[in-house]
Amino acid sequence: MIQQTLIPKHIAIIMDGNGRWAKNRKQLRIVGHREGLKAVRRTVKYAHELGVKVLTLYAFSSENWKRPEQEVSGLMALFVYALNKEVKQLHENNMRINIIGDISRFSFQLQKMILQAQERTKNNTGLVLNIAANYGGRWDIVNAVKKVIHKFEENNIKLDDINEDVINQEISLCELPPIDLVIRTGGEYRISNFLLWQIAYSELYFTDVLWPDFNKHTLDDAISEFSKRERRFGQVLDS
Repeated sequence: MIQQTLIPKHIAIIMDGNGRWAKNRKQLRIVGHREGLKAVRRTVKYAHELGVKVLTLYAFSSENWKRPEQEVSGLMALFVYALNKEVKQLHENNMRINIIGDISRFSFQLQKMILQAQERTKNNTGLVLNIAANYGGRWDIVNAVKKVIHKFEENNIKLDDINEDVINQEISLCELPPIDLVIRTGGEYRISNFLLWQIAYSELYFTDVLWPDFNKHTLDDAISEFSKRERRFGQVLDS
């Protein structure tokens, strides 16, 4: 077990590689996504055991609508299945679920299930599980700026008072600890429009492991690497 003092408070994961995992096995892409759900279950459980306070998972980006209709439909069905299957267990384990992103594009049924899951678990005090669904970092920033402009138009804020802190108050996850570590699976080395504002000073860790194969050992490796990093946040530290 990793020392508690070395555990990041907030881990965010870009879960990449489901499609390639399925292709390598000559399976449909949706099979990879189903296996990816199993990896989500394992990761949430282990993060909870480690004492991670917040886990944020990139489940469906605003760009993913461009994928084949059959795959998108399968992902939506999998989302409904996951909410039906997992929320009870999350609640029993004192975890809080939070969906970030523009859920208005989802079906009425899915929107209702999201709101019900959040309401059911809102008072839980254990691990906070954020699911980024129909989410984009640029959308998040634009949405925050719109809220600030609305405050300005309502004379609730002066132009000279608008700064990073004011915008940050309107950004997703603003009430939670900053993101310490971002993990991307699947061998790609990019952020893909994920939490662009929030990860300005996060540590980045990339692994070739495809998401369905992600397990406690992969997470241990990422945290071990994180623990070796010297986090300066733009400052110069004494040697």
